[in-house]
Amino acid sequence: MEFAPVLHAEWIKIRTLRPLVGSLAAVLLVTTGFSALAAAGAAGSDPLYSVFFGVGLGQIAAIAFGTTAVSAEFRGGALRLTLSAVPDRLRWFAAKATAIALPVLAVGLLTGLVTLLVGKAVLGTSGPVWGEGLRGAVGCALHLTLMALFAAGLAAVLRSGVATLSMLIPFLLIVSFVIGDLSGSVADFLPDRAGQVALHSTWDGALGPWSGLAVTALWSAAALLAGAWSLHRRDA
Repeated sequence: MEFAPVLHAEWIKIRTLRPLVGSLAAVLLVTTGFSALAAAGAAGSDPLYSVFFGVGLGQIAAIAFGTTAVSAEFRGGALRLTLSAVPDRLRWFAAKATAIALPVLAVGLLTGLVTLLVGKAVLGTSGPVWGEGLRGAVGCALHLTLMALFAAGLAAVLRSGVATLSMLIPFLLIVSFVIGDLSGSVADFLPDRAGQVALHSTWDGALGPWSGLAVTALWSAAALLAGAWSLHRRDA
């Protein structure tokens, strides 16, 4: 089977599963809502991060989306049925990853732009300039997409949505809220910290906005490669 019909089939699965649609809606609502609250109480020197503060929580919804989209295949023999229609496992997994990435990227761009507009309305003249704000909006979309793919790859390895979320969500909360301020350390190179450098006006660590996203992209690529290897080597 060619790639296009496989991608179309995976897209149908995603748009007809309510938990996945709910996760995409949560990306927008959680990110925008918590960012607006942070901007309203902002008194710091980083207006861009004040505007995009909610991405740290919105990424949990993106991770839930990527995890659920893959882990659903391992319930009730769904993967065996899928592979009977698409015997090429790597082609199927590439289509699954693409079907995850595209809607998260689209929702991430919308989320970034809405969050920027709300943040600038709240902060007024104290908000980031448009050039910096648009960089943050694009960084928001790319970061959310990469985190969804990271979760998708890990879910393919673990073959369990519960196990994947039980690992990732505590990890993200601990990194973001406990050791997240330790810039210049190894924490800067963890996937969620590296990608969020693009949401800061200034950063004292070794990474910049785009190099930080590149580090997150490497984490996501590694997870997807591990997931593809697991699918190729293990029984459905």
